[in-house]
Amino acid sequence: MIERRLAFIIAGLTVFFVSAVLWNLFTPSTHRPPRAARVDSTSMVVVRADTAVAPARGTLDTTVSRGGQSPAPLAPPVSAGTSGPSYMELLARSETRRRIRASMGYTYLNEVVAQSEDSMLHRWDNRILTPVRVFLGPGTAANFQPGFLDAVRGAFQRWQEAGVPVRFNFDADSASAEVRFRWRLQFEIQRTGQTDLSWDQDGHLVSGVVTLATFDPAGRPLAADDIRVVALHEIGHLIGLDHSSDSTDVMFATTKVRDLSPRDIASALLLYQLPPGTLR
Repeated sequence: MIERRLAFIIAGLTVFFVSAVLWNLFTPSTHRPPRAARVDSTSMVVVRADTAVAPARGTLDTTVSRGGQSPAPLAPPVSAGTSGPSYMELLARSETRRRIRASMGYTYLNEVVAQSEDSMLHRWDNRILTPVRVFLGPGTAANFQPGFLDAVRGAFQRWQEAGVPVRFNFDADSASAEVRFRWRLQFEIQRTGQTDLSWDQDGHLVSGVVTLATFDPAGRPLAADDIRVVALHEIGHLIGLDHSSDSTDVMFATTKVRDLSPRDIASALLLYQLPPGTLR
């Protein structure tokens, strides 16, 4: 009798457990307790030293002496509560850095970024259909010659022929111009030209002042072709380039060549293939 009762008890428990399992399997999912969310660590973005807080649009950073040795513009202050860059923005900046590193054999854009204290690329944006307005007027400094104006226009034309996608309109007056040329007798330091630039928080150039001397630092008068070469260098700054460390480039700090080098052209063309703004 005892063995028969034990057999009935075991059979009953077995039926109970099987029923419980079947009930759990076929009960609708809405009746089940929710599972804990799974965190996929591979989808997380880790932001470290190369993070930049996106500043407000429309404000200006001013530079001094882009063509000389004065310091580059300071990075804008970080505003409390401003959100950081998105994942796609960080991805785009990473791709831009990769392309600049890959171009080291034939451009000097890596040097341009290294010389920029704000780690930004600066350039004009969409200025083919709406050319940059330039005021290029005569000067009153000694040794100024009317041929200097044609020399500067020729320097602009040379950069345009190289394929830089920026156009310049020389019909603007001083009040409406975005870029103004000035003439002076001589610089107190070792230079014959200087370019001062302004850009917005996204790296788009918005204005510039180019100052050209009519005498070199040693007091020798400059000829029209000398002005053309100086203008080639300063227009390089005007379109967003900085100095090259190679003396065979027109963007070498102390220009020693008379025309654009292949690296000058390749650097400018790559600059205008990349988005302006911070690379951090």
